[in-house]
Amino acid sequence: MSVSQAASLISTLNKLHEFLAQKNCRAYIVGGFIRDWFSGKQSNDVDIAVEGDALSIADEVSKNFNGRFVLLDEVNGIARVIIDKEHERHFDFSSFSGSIESDLVQRDFTIDAMAVELGQLTEASQLNPSDPFQGRKDLENKVIRVVSDQVFANDAIRLLRAVRLAAELDFTIEPTTETLIRLHCKSIAEAANERVREELLRLFNLPRTAYYLHYLDKLGLLTALVPELAESKGVEQPTAHFWDVFEHSRQTVACVEFLIRENTWDYGNEEMLATTPWSDIIEAHLSQEISGGSNRKSLLKLGALFHDIAKPKTKTLDDTGRARFLGHTKEGATMTASILERLRFSHREIDLVEKLVYHHLRPAQMSNEGLPTQRAIYRYFRDTGDAGIDILFLALADYLASRGPLVSMEAWRKNCHLANYVLMEHEKQQSRTAPLKFIDGNDIMKTFYLTSGPLIGKLLAMVREAQASGEISNKEEALALVQNILKKKTIN
Repeated sequence: MSVSQAASLISTLNKLHEFLAQKNCRAYIVGGFIRDWFSGKQSNDVDIAVEGDALSIADEVSKNFNGRFVLLDEVNGIARVIIDKEHERHFDFSSFSGSIESDLVQRDFTIDAMAVELGQLTEASQLNPSDPFQGRKDLENKVIRVVSDQVFANDAIRLLRAVRLAAELDFTIEPTTETLIRLHCKSIAEAANERVREELLRLFNLPRTAYYLHYLDKLGLLTALVPELAESKGVEQPTAHFWDVFEHSRQTVACVEFLIRENTWDYGNEEMLATTPWSDIIEAHLSQEISGGSNRKSLLKLGALFHDIAKPKTKTLDDTGRARFLGHTKEGATMTASILERLRFSHREIDLVEKLVYHHLRPAQMSNEGLPTQRAIYRYFRDTGDAGIDILFLALADYLASRGPLVSMEAWRKNCHLANYVLMEHEKQQSRTAPLKFIDGNDIMKTFYLTSGPLIGKLLAMVREAQASGEISNKEEALALVQNILKKKTIN
């Protein structure tokens, strides 16, 4: 937030104070805004505790400040007022009675249990917050500490929020709080799935997701959230894999973070990154927002975590005793969709992650030897759509996480050469097919005396594939191809 934006926000808060003071309504700024203010991380989200009916007060504020009223929690009386559409400032109103300390004792962590009277916010050095649990001291020491032993029993989502806050702030969860998390870890399954999704996405948007997945597992939260992952622990794989299925999946997340330049990897180096496909175009593609709170990078990491989710279910041993996981991509895609539906992810998010899991072996299957054909590249992007680039990166991360410390630079270069070639040829194919179209359905029906129907669509698809592959270059060759197809009856 710039200096001018901070000044504008303070001005708005002071006007809110004047408005509420006229109604003899005591109000305090509480929670994360105070924490962030002391940390120099000012935000546009402000929690305000008011003496009285928070819902009616928020409604009056929205009308008088030309804002938008949003009911967040009718049972607990929490509402949001959005003021200043340019900066999307959120003011969340809740009620307290008696003293402000009675409100703070119900909060989760000490660093969020501070309050400042509305109208007193000027500079951090001049603030004198109500701080009954020494939250400012914990803020200085970078510690996450519960306000009371009942914090997690009162609201299970706080179990996940503790880890997310530690990750966002780069803080440490102190031992007593860790012990309480382990004690209550199973109750995370009782938290509202919409809130779980929000917390998970905020964690997956951070650059050390793989590390915090390991931490979540140590605390008992990861498998409590996704019981399907527990089945992959200890599931051995063929010798090409260094880790069991569970650790391989977590390491794949770490490798994704490495390849997309978010973090280092224990077994990675600069030479590996220099060989990996990367460009401003790829960066822009992976940064695209998919739904509220998610982008392609965060969902790529989610796909990495789930890409082998069905291996325990599909594991068999062949005559030599070698483990096989036939059908694990298809079954895994189905399981992944079910998990994400349960956690209330959006349809767009589920569709992308499902594609990642279903097609993650596809890049390695594009050719038996050497580089893939033009048709293979065309069909790959035809089938994977706008997830094609994402899947290439998942496949590369999957390979690194398979070999771990035993990864061969020679083999890595080969994998990256394949990915670079596929991306380069795909770009050429796109330039050959768009916007130029040699023939349309009317041309086919008129030339070959055919009627409209599915056959025309199939013929056009085959023409487009041949055009993208560079096999035809004009209308005459396109019509000749259709004639040959009809003559040989080679339509699937």
